[in-house]
Amino acid sequence: MVPSGKGKISAMDRHERAQALAKTALAVMAERKVAPTPENYQIFFAYASGENPAVARIVGDMVSQRRPFSPDVLEDLRQRFFPASREDRAAESFGAGIQQAMTTAMSTLEAAGRDTVAYGRTLSEARSELGEEHSPEDLQKLVENLRGATRAMEERTRELEGKLQESSHEIGELKSKLDNIRKESLTDPLTGIANRKAFDTELAQAIAQARAAGEPLSLMMCDIDKFKVFNDTWGHQTGDQVLRLVAHCLSENVKGRDTAARYGGEEFAVILRQTPKDAAVTLANQIRSTVESKKLVKKSTGDILGTITVSGGVAELSAADSAASLIQRADECLYAAKDAGRNCIVSELPARTAAA
Repeated sequence: MVPSGKGKISAMDRHERAQALAKTALAVMAERKVAPTPENYQIFFAYASGENPAVARIVGDMVSQRRPFSPDVLEDLRQRFFPASREDRAAESFGAGIQQAMTTAMSTLEAAGRDTVAYGRTLSEARSELGEEHSPEDLQKLVENLRGATRAMEERTRELEGKLQESSHEIGELKSKLDNIRKESLTDPLTGIANRKAFDTELAQAIAQARAAGEPLSLMMCDIDKFKVFNDTWGHQTGDQVLRLVAHCLSENVKGRDTAARYGGEEFAVILRQTPKDAAVTLANQIRSTVESKKLVKKSTGDILGTITVSGGVAELSAADSAASLIQRADECLYAAKDAGRNCIVSELPARTAAA
């Protein structure tokens, strides 16, 4: 987050920073003998930029300890922290599987079509022959031929049904697997709540629906107070425990169509549909109180490490808001809560004093 009032970063500055980060990422990859593939570069750029704290911590620890980045380690990092990439790969596999299943089904249908034409030709020939004079023996032979052709057609029809059912089952399984992967790609792996990608999608939908129905919509942004202190004092595993605790408190208090998400790092967001600002502030304070009531316990020793608190900002959707401006206003209120001493909720920015 960038606090309100700070200078904007120019496009040139962003470009130069991106170049510097790219050089750092590639240099570390070269030093640690990691193949410079796009997938691996994504991991090391996230490490260099710090945009994903968990990746930065894990990769940083491995670099400092000079542990090898084996293919299994790299694949595990991709699976855990870059689910969108996994979804893309799964979609490719899903498409190939669907193509194969459809090819099999079409081949089966084409064969069935040829069998149907042949059977129709047999019936036509039999009909023609029935119009002629035949001995009883000839008629018996004709009937036997028709019976044989009919039995063969029935058998081919059953075979067709079986193959089509098999293809349908394969397609259903592939779709189910892709649905599961898509669900995983929208979930934060550490906390189990919605991730930033899911938040962006849900907020856009919530805004559109609120405007279509003329209903209120509020957004809460909250941040763990002095989170860095917990990491520096007790270690990253305890920091992860703190993140999970806060996410659990959000889930406990958010119901129905509302969405709790990990926005990034130690910051969380809650989309509150059909909720005006005053009600959103009440819920935000309820969440804040729930977090404060929890005692953080070190799992390995049972020691109580202290109390966690959060600061939050709430904004209600206005007619002029976009998703970005709504987030910005809630974020500015969050910073105002930090400035006000933390462990509080702010929904209105303090009035600015005009310069003398």
